[in-house]
Amino acid sequence: MAEQGNQNPIRLYQAWKGSNRFFCWGRLIFGPDVSSLYLTIVLIGGPALCFCIRVYQNINDNDKHGKDSDYWYIVLFVAAFLTCLDILFLLMTSSRDPGIIPRNTKPPESEEAFDMNTPSMEWINDKTPHLRLPRTKEVIVNGHPVNVKYCDTCMLYRPPRASHCSICNNCVQKFDHHCPWVGQCIGLRNYRFFYLFISTSTVLCLYVLGFSWVHIAQNKEGVLKAMQKDILSDVLIVYCFITVWFVGGLSVFHFYLICTNQTTYENFRYRYDKKENPYHKGIIRNLQEVFLSKISPSLNNFRAFACEAENVVAEETGTDNVRTSKEKIDIEMGNRFAESEGISLPEILQNLHYDELEGNSKGKEGIVDFDIQPSPFIFEPEKRDEEIIARETETMHQWLFRVSSECGRRMQKPFAD
Repeated sequence: MAEQGNQNPIRLYQAWKGSNRFFCWGRLIFGPDVSSLYLTIVLIGGPALCFCIRVYQNINDNDKHGKDSDYWYIVLFVAAFLTCLDILFLLMTSSRDPGIIPRNTKPPESEEAFDMNTPSMEWINDKTPHLRLPRTKEVIVNGHPVNVKYCDTCMLYRPPRASHCSICNNCVQKFDHHCPWVGQCIGLRNYRFFYLFISTSTVLCLYVLGFSWVHIAQNKEGVLKAMQKDILSDVLIVYCFITVWFVGGLSVFHFYLICTNQTTYENFRYRYDKKENPYHKGIIRNLQEVFLSKISPSLNNFRAFACEAENVVAEETGTDNVRTSKEKIDIEMGNRFAESEGISLPEILQNLHYDELEGNSKGKEGIVDFDIQPSPFIFEPEKRDEEIIARETETMHQWLFRVSSECGRRMQKPFAD
């Protein structure tokens, strides 16, 4: 206890098990490939800066010849504004929680506590490979059945539309894709800014492309001679022409996804054009959901102090954790009998016939159902809590009664002889 008290408390972002990188003491969260963000900023800011320099040169030339330059001042201001806005949307996409689902510290419990063929209820709650959970579960979404999967890494059933990103090593709500250009997953909480980023990039490319042509076309010597002299405008035209196909096509594709309420992951995996999309609400409501709805708060407080259980990485599936039914009963009952009778319980119970006890559990005295039930969904409302607790308590009492009766019978046997 003294050693634990001397340890400095750490915050959640310092003990985070994902691959994310944090800045500003946990206030900003990026993906592990955040370094690609520098390249993206250079690809946006470099051509934009060159364009602004070219516009400024054009303003100086007009001033030398006594021409009006107010028009080009507006062009310069709009170019700078679009560039700053584009980089702002990029940073807002990259530096915020995309919708990471907090991990469980242990596997979810079964709906029924009697699904294991063992007399110990500890097997349900303990982190052992004995806990058998279905790989998928079926839930109803807007009247349509949807299969959700169990994530072995996060130890939870993923909500509908969520998926585990192998790069960030997190389950993300409404997972769209992991974008290497922004160095972050695109999900529920940053998809709006991602679309604003790519659409603003498209507008900026078209803007620079158009006015670079104006610089060349306004030369009275002809287009070919102007292109030979104005190398900077030539480079900007070629660069923006190539880039606009990429960001423009991406903007059109994601606008289609927004109108049909799909994600990139769903579009490539499920193909809703061949079956009905359970999330489609109509074009207007789909657009409102992305652009006008309130962004849900993060499920993680990365600056909160991490619990001690979250700081210790336990071996969850090692063979050392596997115990037999006999060992489980020894652990559960040993201390109580040792205190009351002064006898070491493991020695008393070591010759008990556990198979006999398990067989009798289904007899008349105690009706115990060991049928396997799927585990509860983490975000579904809990059902039959009181019934489950009552049955679980009754089952435990039945086992304790049988074990204590058998112990008493074996202890009295020598005196009877």
